[in-house]
Amino acid sequence: MTEEVPFDELCAYTLALRDPAFIHQHVVDAFAAQQADASTKPIKLTFALVGLYLHLERQFTGRQVQLAHMRMGRRRHQWPTFVLPSIRGAMTACDVLDNPARACSIDEWCQSVWNTYVDSHQQVADLLREHEICP
Repeated sequence: MTEEVPFDELCAYTLALRDPAFIHQHVVDAFAAQQADASTKPIKLTFALVGLYLHLERQFTGRQVQLAHMRMGRRRHQWPTFVLPSIRGAMTACDVLDNPARACSIDEWCQSVWNTYVDSHQQVADLLREHEICP
């Protein structure tokens, strides 16, 4: 089974929750960062890494991450490129689906992916300062 099927199932689950925190955003960001390759558009990976940073390092909700993405996207920008780690986390969308405590598992998945981008953490933080999202 490809990762697209569990991702789609996980998206259906998180959207059906209709939770005000909007954890669906974290699923989208973790998946985008984990599945990125040489053909991924820079804006997609940038927003995924920004979302993971804001959630994990700044405790933003998914809704707050979404608003930050919207704010960043308002102006034209040359989006940075990031080095793609060869392995991007031990967990996958499939692992999250298999865990009855899915909300906690989503956070673990996000952390698993974010940790692999350790060489990009400062670059993401600098970008957020440039966009006046985080001081």
